[in-house]
Order: sequence, then structure tokens, then C-alpha cells
Amino acid sequence: MTRPSLVWLRQDLRLDDQPAIAAAADGGPFVALYVLDDETPGEWAIGGAQRWWLHHSLAALGGDLERRGGALVLRRGPAAKIVGQVADEMGASAIHATRHYESWWRAAEAALGDRLELHEGDTLVPLDELRSGAGKPYRIYGPFHRALSAHSVAEPVPAPARLAAPERRPASDQLQDWGLRPTCPDWAKGFSVWGPGEAGALAHLERFAAEAADYARRRDLPSEVGTSNLSAHLHFGEISPRRVWHTLTSEDSAKFRKELAWRDFARSAILADPEIGNRDQRARRVAAREGRSADSDFRAWTRGRTGYPIVDAGMRQLWSTGWMHNRVRMIAASFLVKHLLIDWRRGAIWFWDTLVDADYGNNSLNWQWIAGTGIDSQPWQRMMAPLVQSRKFGAADYIRRWVPELTELDDEAIHEPNGVRNYPEPLIGHRAARERALSRAGS
Repeated sequence: MTRPSLVWLRQDLRLDDQPAIAAAADGGPFVALYVLDDETPGEWAIGGAQRWWLHHSLAALGGDLERRGGALVLRRGPAAKIVGQVADEMGASAIHATRHYESWWRAAEAALGDRLELHEGDTLVPLDELRSGAGKPYRIYGPFHRALSAHSVAEPVPAPARLAAPERRPASDQLQDWGLRPTCPDWAKGFSVWGPGEAGALAHLERFAAEAADYARRRDLPSEVGTSNLSAHLHFGEISPRRVWHTLTSEDSAKFRKELAWRDFARSAILADPEIGNRDQRARRVAAREGRSADSDFRAWTRGRTGYPIVDAGMRQLWSTGWMHNRVRMIAASFLVKHLLIDWRRGAIWFWDTLVDADYGNNSLNWQWIAGTGIDSQPWQRMMAPLVQSRKFGAADYIRRWVPELTELDDEAIHEPNGVRNYPEPLIGHRAARERALSRAGS
């Protein structure tokens, strides 16, 4: 009798272009295992918004596996220990998994030793093949992108048509018992705009492929649906970056392909410094403010009450839907760090808990880029002007949607409202904020 194998799932919740599942399926019956591990990642255990998405993603994947004859097992605890235990229960011939790059997952992979067969599937190309002349992970995006562009991206492998589960399956937790969704109050009601799962990911890709010709222009316009909406699907591995890459093949897709390359670069940045989520990659130019005033400003920022409509619209969109438009993310992050002089880590942690697509590499790299502390970042002196950005990128309708206090203002007045009832005055003027930030540079 053929011994079954085990597939350990993490952020690779799909059947299409899933090399770990393909390898297991070729060997006969197998079980797919997802371990909810809040211990191994430590402070980087997944946040509240991600937990909502995870519930629906696992429900979708379980259904997909069952329809093809496979099985999904759920367990909770430290991943390496649980994976080993389940493999022993099954008498598994092999354990297959997709390679991950976060330090806690690499430690768990190492703990499983020779029992674990790792497969490439989280990046466009294996990162071991993208090294600097010194043999180290790249720290600057330009050389990284040139190195990646010199490699061919492997064609995605279709999902197996049929799967086989062993006659005796390991015991499984019940998904609803994990309590991943909020109950009272249900702060995730606005998350219904999303469709977690592989089918939702493929639908978004199909929609985006039909519109990608205008992506380079529309991606910066928050009032339009010009982005791919694939970020959370990519984060949870509901679609592979290789599938996206080979679907978007026209010259018009070049800009979005660079975004996929940046995602790979974020993983390379983790290899360069696993503590990128906590540690400045270069010396900070300005010391962060502390104390009650900074705490009050931070609360106003999280609640969308800064007095800057473009910032407030973004923060309210984030709280309502678990997502924020990319251009507005940069504006809101820059405002926190440079207008309010609050440590980028506080913003990164807030995003980690509230974003459905909160990816450790991307989140950390992008915040450090804004703060001027990153391995490849903008200079501190480059300070985004929210009012200029709001007008330049036509954010009036976006503001009306998320800041209803300003609905009646015209397209010009809405960016910089004056004396509107129930809407706060700016926490600090842009000119005063810029002078303060520059005067404190190097302090």
C-alpha cells in the first residue's frame, strides 16, 4: 500500500501552480495541513483583518480540495511540532511545503530537517538565484530588478484534476471553533467587498487583465478602480505570482510586473535582515516624538481625524474594508512619519493588524522607504504634501465616499475644507510640519 504524504500549507492556499501539492499528488494520496500558529511568529502572529480573510480562504480551499477528492486538516499550535506530529500519525512518506522567507517560517522549516521537501512557489524566481556580486541578497531594488529580468519566470503548472486522500485521515479542528471572525461588534461588515479564495483571486486577475492597459495612469487615482485588487490574494497565496506574470504579458503590463518584482525584492530584503520589521536599515534623521501629544496625534491618525481629507479618507477606508488605495497608503504613512514625527513602527504595527494584505516583507520595506530608514528608500527631505497629492490625483470623489462630513463641498474646496461642522482642524499645517521636520533632521 502506498504511504500517504503530507502538504504543509501556509501562505499558499491554492491548487493552481502549487508545486507542493503537485509533488504530493504525483506520489498518490496526501493530506493538506494548515496549522494556525500564533506562537512561532511571536509578535508577527497574523492580525485581526488577516484572520477574517484566513477563515474564508480556508473554507474555500477546503471545498476545492474535497471536490477533487482531497482533504484539508486543520490544527492549532507551534507549526513545526504539529506538522511532525501529523506526519507521524499518518505514517507520511514525505512532507511537502512551499518555501517561505520570514525568519520564523525558516526556523520552523529548519526544525523539520530532512523530513521536509521544500518547493519554490512564493516568488517569481528562486531567490537563491538572485544574489549580488558578493553572493549576498540585494539591498537595492535597481540591481535586483535587473538580475530578476535576466531570468525567465517558469510557466505555472495547472491544478491537478483529481486528488486522492488516504482512507484514514488525521483528526481535524473545526474552522468555526478557531474564532477567526469578529462577533460583537462585527467590525468586518465592510469586508464583504472581498471574495477570499482561489476563485476570487482568478476572477480579480481576469478583470484586471482586461483593464491593465491603463494601469500605469489609473493606479494613482483613488477615485477609480484602477488597481489589481490582488494584493491580499497574493499574500495568502490564493494565486501564484507566476500565474499573474504570465497572464499579464502585454507591454502595457510592464508597470504592474515591476510591482510583482518589488514583492520579490521585499522577500530578498528579509533575507538581508530578518529583523526588517523592527530595525532601521539606516540611521534615522529625526527622533520620533513621544508622550501624550504624540499618542493623541496617533489616535487621530488611526481614526481618520487628522484634518487632512485625503489622509482621513484612507484611514477610514482601511478600517471599513481592511484595505487602502496604494497612493493613499503612501500619503497616510508619510503624514504619520514626517508631519507628526511618529515612529514608523507604530504605523507598521497598525497596518499589520488592520490590513487584509499585511505582508511582513512589503509592509516593513514600504514603511521604511517612506521613513527614509530603509535599505532602498526615499530621502528624509522628500515630504509628501497631502493637499497637493489630493488635487493632483483627483481624490474628490474618494473623499466624499469615506468622509461624509465633506460630501457637500465642491471638487476644489473638498481637499482643504475650512470650518466644516464635525470635521477637525488640521493637527498641524503642512508648512509648519515641513519646517519642524527639517529643523530636527539629524537630532
